[in-house]
Amino acid sequence: MSKKQVKEELEQDVLLETFSKAQSFYDKNKNTVIGSAIAVIILIAGSIGYYYYAEAQESEAQELMGQASQAYLQGNYEKALTGSDADFTVGYKQIINNYGMTDAANLARYYAAVSTFKIGNYQEALKYIKNYEVPEGIMGVGPLSFHAVIHTELGNHAEAAELYVKAAEWNVNDSTTPYNYLEAANAFHDAGNAEKAQQYAQKVIDEYNNSDQVAEAERLLGMLAVAEK
Repeated sequence: MSKKQVKEELEQDVLLETFSKAQSFYDKNKNTVIGSAIAVIILIAGSIGYYYYAEAQESEAQELMGQASQAYLQGNYEKALTGSDADFTVGYKQIINNYGMTDAANLARYYAAVSTFKIGNYQEALKYIKNYEVPEGIMGVGPLSFHAVIHTELGNHAEAAELYVKAAEWNVNDSTTPYNYLEAANAFHDAGNAEKAQQYAQKVIDEYNNSDQVAEAERLLGMLAVAEK
């Protein structure tokens, strides 16, 4: 018998033994194997079904956002929030409540925060902005700064200061970073934290000495110096 024939017979033996073991395992655990297979099929089918459901939800929510945003752009913030029965439109609140897991609902939380802020309901604005998922990069800077503004209106100066710092460092650049550092310095000053106010005012001067905020930062440092005497 050649070496090739011997090798083939050995391989066949191994394959037969493996198949025999698998067949034996199946015979002993038939119900478990079938149940597991069915579970996998259901899981895959459920995942596919959820994907198409999520896509449909997103599409519907985006369409409804257009209605709410028309009212928002017209300055009709109440209608933007709640919609209009007369016009058969919905607002940001309905989108958030009915399509909460979509990207459109996340954006609706931001515009709902702005809308409630515009009509003077700062606590509700704070609730919406806290639940808003801030995007990465430069697009996240504005919402973080706005979050700080809400805290300022509520008299929460320390919280506002920390958010301004976060906004400054969310996307470091020569425009929004010095602006938010200066706002942080002012907020820390309002919170009675002179050390932090000085730190961030000085940061503007040292790191962004060509920015429009330098003069205001120097003025704040002068005020802090006088207060220490």
